[in-house]
Amino acid sequence: MDMIHVRAVSPPDLTDQVVDFLSGDPSVLDLIVQRGAARNPDGDGIVCDVLTGAANDVLRALRAFHLDSRGSIVIEPVDMAFVGGGTAAAQGIGALTHAPVWDQVEARIRAQGTYAPSFYLYLVIAGLLGAVGIVTNSQILIVAAMVVGPEYGAIVSIALGVDRHNGPRIRQGLRALLVGFLLAIVVTFLFALLIRACDFESKAFSLGLRPVSDLIDTPNFFSFAVAGLAGIVGVVSLTEAKTSALLGVFISVTTIPAAADIAVSAAFGSASSAWGSLVQLLVNIIVLIVVGTATLRCQRALWRRVALRRARTSKP
Repeated sequence: MDMIHVRAVSPPDLTDQVVDFLSGDPSVLDLIVQRGAARNPDGDGIVCDVLTGAANDVLRALRAFHLDSRGSIVIEPVDMAFVGGGTAAAQGIGALTHAPVWDQVEARIRAQGTYAPSFYLYLVIAGLLGAVGIVTNSQILIVAAMVVGPEYGAIVSIALGVDRHNGPRIRQGLRALLVGFLLAIVVTFLFALLIRACDFESKAFSLGLRPVSDLIDTPNFFSFAVAGLAGIVGVVSLTEAKTSALLGVFISVTTIPAAADIAVSAAFGSASSAWGSLVQLLVNIIVLIVVGTATLRCQRALWRRVALRRARTSKP
């Protein structure tokens, strides 16, 4: 049975209203009230389990009681539960059983949209790995660089900012991408100059046989198609917490390899390749943001429609 665990602190003057609401909702199970048990913030402790399909409505109601500002609301996933009394309620929810809990989804995206120093360090290391993959014509190292790169967290955070009309989140994400990629390109450029000065590049690369680089610096229709599909899969995997699908997004989008190829091509005097890689990088980032935003909105609209249909069919 899919459910979430909710821990809330309620001011004493609101507790009766909150408890009346929760006890009257059949999707709320295991309700426990502890008067005066909470500290920092002070108040009454309220603990319950909520069926996932009804979680969005319940959490919206708790916020309407201002528990998020006057008290606190903590949401925890439930990995496994055996609750016989919730079977009928779960059947009544129907398709909404699989609906995303949007508070959890947005918290997950916001967590990825934090830009600690490690964010920039990962970008630099990913760029260096990509450079080695390019000069040695190693596709395995290119894949490794894609997995290490943390840029998708910033991209999906920007998409959430656009969806929620959150200007600061959009600006923070764009700034992190700009600074991060510039830093990665500059460090990778210096590294590529060292490789060129010491003749560390592969013989094939020095002779102009550069299949990896040629694949990266030639944006085409498929660049848009892959970025668009990856954008859809990335957002859906975040809403459903599918880490394996999200990993597939990391190794399918040409952002880190493009940044690495800008640096390597510039270091080896190939302006046209550097320009092509820059276009590839911008295409992927823009398409991912646009498609990510559209996918978020479509998912919200779809589940809202499912909820409205359930509400109409459940009326006597």
